[in-house]
Amino acid sequence: MIDVALRHRFGRGGFCLDAAFAAPEAGVTALFGPSGCGKSTILGAVAGLLRPQAGRVAIGGEVLLDTAARICLPPERRRCGVVFQDARLFPHLSVDSNLRYGLRRAPRDAPGPAFEEVVALLGIAPLLARRPAGLSGGERQRVALGRALLSRPRLLLMDEPLAALDAARRAEVLPFLARLRDRAGLPILYVTHALDEVDALADHLVLLDGGRVLAAGPVEALMARTDLPLLAGRRDAGVLLPCAVTGTEGDLIMLEFDGGTLVTTAHPGPPGTRLRVRVRARDVAVATEAPRGLSTRNILPVTLTAIAEAGEAGEVFLRLAAGPTTLLARVTRDSVSRLGLRPGQPVWALIKAVTFDHRAAGDATGEPPAWQGRRDGPY
Repeated sequence: MIDVALRHRFGRGGFCLDAAFAAPEAGVTALFGPSGCGKSTILGAVAGLLRPQAGRVAIGGEVLLDTAARICLPPERRRCGVVFQDARLFPHLSVDSNLRYGLRRAPRDAPGPAFEEVVALLGIAPLLARRPAGLSGGERQRVALGRALLSRPRLLLMDEPLAALDAARRAEVLPFLARLRDRAGLPILYVTHALDEVDALADHLVLLDGGRVLAAGPVEALMARTDLPLLAGRRDAGVLLPCAVTGTEGDLIMLEFDGGTLVTTAHPGPPGTRLRVRVRARDVAVATEAPRGLSTRNILPVTLTAIAEAGEAGEVFLRLAAGPTTLLARVTRDSVSRLGLRPGQPVWALIKAVTFDHRAAGDATGEPPAWQGRRDGPY
């Protein structure tokens, strides 16, 4: 496990960080919250760039920081690869030389990918002779990621690496981050305030606000909670469903999940492709009788298990059980009263096939974007 417990105050009366969480020693743990909530401060303390007034950081039982025991390893001994918002490449060096700088910093006996592997993974072979000034923002971030990987870290820290990029460049970089998640086998702490990046990349989620941890756990479990305003208070609040492409029906794609089948006009990949998709609560309607004569294709028999506050006047969340899977529907209080909705009632969930986003991380081979969400297999 990655264990983090930190306390630090910036000046008298200044911002106070008091956060503790444990994260798996595999996959991507996203630190998510509004700007100024302490996400980057945590990364700085883990990397050794900030010495907190009190705290402990350990990876797999090895202690990097323990202020009570007076242990504080210097940054170079922590073996944390850091990727910042700005790429911070050496402007006078070529891409090749920037990458090899990371390789020179790697411990001799440390396992990790070879130079050629990293270049292929990130698709940067055509860039090797160029200098940073001649690269796009997305290309610079890919090179910065490659340099961090070649330092052979045991933990990769990414501080909003896409925040400075426009939508097109973000879509360019996301599939490479997904490749990294799937193939590198490194634990990653990923700071972001963009929910689509969480959807696409994260396995574990730490919610932060005001310097404190509000909740932490598997990302799919936290997304289904209605008591977390940082998530449930958003207009795009909803659940993440692990799905598998099972076939086609004309122009429609069949997505099977644990509790039923969805159809969509999006094309995430061939049969067998596994992915995770967001079903927004605002896109789910309910019916108390089996619907007939509708254009909506996704009509799922479900059980209404709870009615919860939605944080907006006149609105509530309905928790719906489709087998073992939870769906959320955002409806009006008037609908609850008019339909006589109550927990335990069998209803039907209605989801239009065209409501799933078509924006996507895309494919690193150059195929056009096709899906918004996370693929659980390699790109």
